[in-house]
Amino acid sequence: MKKLLACLLLGVGLLASAVPALAQTAAVAESTSATTVAAPAPADVAPPVVAAAPAPAPVATAAEAEPAAARAAPKLDSGDTAWMLTSTMLVILMIIPGLALFYGGLARSKNMLSVLVQVFVIFAMITVLWAVYGYSLAFSGEGQFFGGFDRLFLKGIAPDTLSSLLPTIPEYVFVAFQSTFAAITVALIVGSFAERIKFSAVLIFSLLWFTFSYIPMAHMVWGGGLLGKDGALDFAGGTVVHINAGIAGLVGAYMVGKRVGFGKEALTPHSLTLTMVGASLLWVGWFGFNAGSAGAANGVAGLAFINTILATGAATLSWLAAESLHKGKASMLGAASGAVAGLVCITPAAGFVGPMGSIVMGLIVGPLCVWGVGGLKKMLGADDAFDVFGVHGVGGIVGAILTGVFASQNLGGTGGLTPDTFAMGAQVWIQVKSVLITAVWSAVVAFIAYKVADVIVGLRVSEEAEREGLDITSHGETAYTR
Repeated sequence: MKKLLACLLLGVGLLASAVPALAQTAAVAESTSATTVAAPAPADVAPPVVAAAPAPAPVATAAEAEPAAARAAPKLDSGDTAWMLTSTMLVILMIIPGLALFYGGLARSKNMLSVLVQVFVIFAMITVLWAVYGYSLAFSGEGQFFGGFDRLFLKGIAPDTLSSLLPTIPEYVFVAFQSTFAAITVALIVGSFAERIKFSAVLIFSLLWFTFSYIPMAHMVWGGGLLGKDGALDFAGGTVVHINAGIAGLVGAYMVGKRVGFGKEALTPHSLTLTMVGASLLWVGWFGFNAGSAGAANGVAGLAFINTILATGAATLSWLAAESLHKGKASMLGAASGAVAGLVCITPAAGFVGPMGSIVMGLIVGPLCVWGVGGLKKMLGADDAFDVFGVHGVGGIVGAILTGVFASQNLGGTGGLTPDTFAMGAQVWIQVKSVLITAVWSAVVAFIAYKVADVIVGLRVSEEAEREGLDITSHGETAYTR
C-alpha cells in the first residue's frame, strides 16, 4: 500500500512539472508556425517578425529592438492599393465624361462639342504634365511654395516603390491619383469662359495656370508647404481645387468678356438631361475624390464616404427650398447645381467632420450658392457662363471656413490634425488665411496667364464665329446632326 501511494505521488509530481513544459513547447510551436506563414513576404518590404519568448528578458537587447523596427517598416497593403486604384478611376469618371457632360448640357447646342473637347484635351494634357514635372514640384522637396526636382520625369520610382506620404500603396498609384485632381481643377475653369474663347488660348492658359497656381497650391497644402505647416485643414481640395479654380474662372470671365447677346438674349442650356447625367456622374465619382483622399481603406474613408452622401443630399434640398421661395418652382438645374454645391462644400471637411455636421454644412451652402449664382453674379457683372465662381468659388470658401467649425469634437468632428489641442477660433482663423492666400495667388497667376495667352494667340474668337458656334468654327464638327 505504501509503495502504491508513493508511486501515485511520484506520478502526480511528474505530471505537474510537465504542464509548464508542454505549454512552453506549444507557444514555441505557434511562434514558429506564425513565422513560417510570414516568410514569403519580400525581405525589402517587411522582414518577418519573430514571436517574443514567453518569459520576457529583464533587459531589452539589440536583437529585440530589431523586430520592433521591422514592425514599423512600411509594407504594401493590397486592400489600400485596390481602394486607391478604384478611387483614381472614380475621379477620372468625374472628369470624362462627368464634368464634360455637365458643362456640355449647360451650353447651347452649337457649342456643345467645343466644351467636350476642351475638358477632354485638358485632362490629357495635364496628366502628362503632371508626370513630367507636376508631381515632383508638388510632392517632393521642402520648399514653402514649390517642391523639388527629385521626382522629375518620375525619376526614382519603381513598381515596388512605396509612397512616402501613403506608405501602404505604390507610389505610382499615388501619382496617378493626384494627377486626376490636377486635371479636374484646370478643367473646372472651362465653364467660366465657355462659348467664346479660342481653343489654343485655353491650352496656353491651362499650361501656365497649372504650373504656377495649381502646383504651388497643392504643395503648400498637401506637400509640406506653407499652408500645411500653418495647420490648414483641406481633406480633399477645398482650397487647392475649388477656390483655386473658382477664382481663376471669375478672372477669366472678366478678361474674356461677355458672350454676344448676354443680358439681351436667352442663353439657356440646351440639354438639362445631359446636365443631370453629368451631375450624377460627378456625385458618384466624388466618392473617389473624397473617400479616396483618406489614402487607405479605413474608417476615415468610411467617414468621408457617408459625409459625401449626406452633405450633397442636404445641399440639394436646401438649394431647391431657396429656389422655390425665390422663384416659386423647384428646377432640375437647381437640383443638379445644389448637389454640386454640396459636394464642393464637404470636400475640405469630408474626413474631419461628423455626419450631422456634414448635413448642417450642406443646408448652409445651398442657399448661399443660390445667392452666388444670382445676386452676387449680378453685383460682380461678370458673364461666368456656367457659374464656376458661384458654385465652386462660393461653395469652396464656405466649406473651407466651416471645416474649422465642425471639425470640433464638441460638434461631432475628429478634432482635425491635432485633436488634443484643437481650438475652434484659432482653426477658423487659419482657414480664413488659407482662403485669402489661395484667392490672391490664383487671381494673380490667372491674370498673367490670360494676358500671355492673349498676347500670343488672342483670347476670343470673332463675333461671327461666336454666333455660328464654336463647334463648327473651332473644330469643324457638330455635336448633333442638323
